[in-house]
Amino acid sequence: MSRGHNFSAGPAALPEAVLRQAQAEFLEWDGSGASIMEVSHRGKDFIGVAEAAEADLRELLAIPANYKVLFLQGGATQQFAQIPMNIARRDQRADYVVTGDWSEKAVREGATLARIHVSASSQSTNYTSIPARDGWDLDPNAAYVHYTPNETIRGVEFHDIPDVGDVPLVADMSSTILSRPLDVSRFGLIYAGAQKNIGPSGLVVVIIREDLLARCPKDIPRIFSFAEHAANSSMLNTPNTFGWYLAGLIFKWLKAQGGLAAMEVRNRTKAQTLYDYIDGSGFYRNPVEVSVRSWMNIPFTLPTTELDAPFLRESQQAGLLALKGHKLVGGMRASLYNAVNQDSVDALVCFMKDFARRYG
Repeated sequence: MSRGHNFSAGPAALPEAVLRQAQAEFLEWDGSGASIMEVSHRGKDFIGVAEAAEADLRELLAIPANYKVLFLQGGATQQFAQIPMNIARRDQRADYVVTGDWSEKAVREGATLARIHVSASSQSTNYTSIPARDGWDLDPNAAYVHYTPNETIRGVEFHDIPDVGDVPLVADMSSTILSRPLDVSRFGLIYAGAQKNIGPSGLVVVIIREDLLARCPKDIPRIFSFAEHAANSSMLNTPNTFGWYLAGLIFKWLKAQGGLAAMEVRNRTKAQTLYDYIDGSGFYRNPVEVSVRSWMNIPFTLPTTELDAPFLRESQQAGLLALKGHKLVGGMRASLYNAVNQDSVDALVCFMKDFARRYG
């Protein structure tokens, strides 16, 4: 078996050590006589897995005691609707900062359930920058302020947490969570699809401050209520047991790597390696304003679009996987999530140098 260097934006690379452990445990988990996918989510064995995963995530992120951690089915897109459904009234304003395609989608979905106001947008720069904080039009009485710390498609990232006063800050952290330490106490709610740094697709993690659970209306279906899921330890219905189990393995792997402080150093170094080469190459280009470049998702273009096809063909042959940019922007994109090693980034830069030499 030969595993390639996987730069997929999601579902993304998972740590090989975790995959090998899951493979070894696939048919029989922990002497139970059954796979982890075959045991009851209400049995004491799986309850132990679930509780350990939550405890490890709380430790990694230093989550305060007054926050609930929910392991739910679905992905971040469902939360675009579920969040206003739970913590805003239909006639209440909610402020959104739009810095890319995912925050655009959050606005469209949220507008069906609350009075969404775009407080700031970088659309005029084709989402290659972040609007200056002093220009944001925020309402101190808004239900919440929503932003996307890292925009996966165009590679724009906030490198600090915006101050929005006493209004709850809501963040779609799907593609940045667990990549570095985080002050969770600055947020009212954090949500993240699992398929970047947490685990397989089909699982979403929601971290919500307990006081916001009181806002959840009693007249929405129970399955959509954060309060109901919190009261039932994320087992109101049958959860994604395999996704939850694998996420737990990844949390333990992260702890073994030295935790999020160690991951920050690795991720910063990986990104800088690729950006330094792109900027100095005279052949490739990254369009994002330098101060807001993403560590996780690095788009780049070649001198002409005619070179895209040979670049993708030859990079695939070299074992460099999933470098095609999103269809909305074209070009290339390398996603450097936690499971992507420095060796993979070095292999990519080596290939890019050779390609530029031959086609430049």
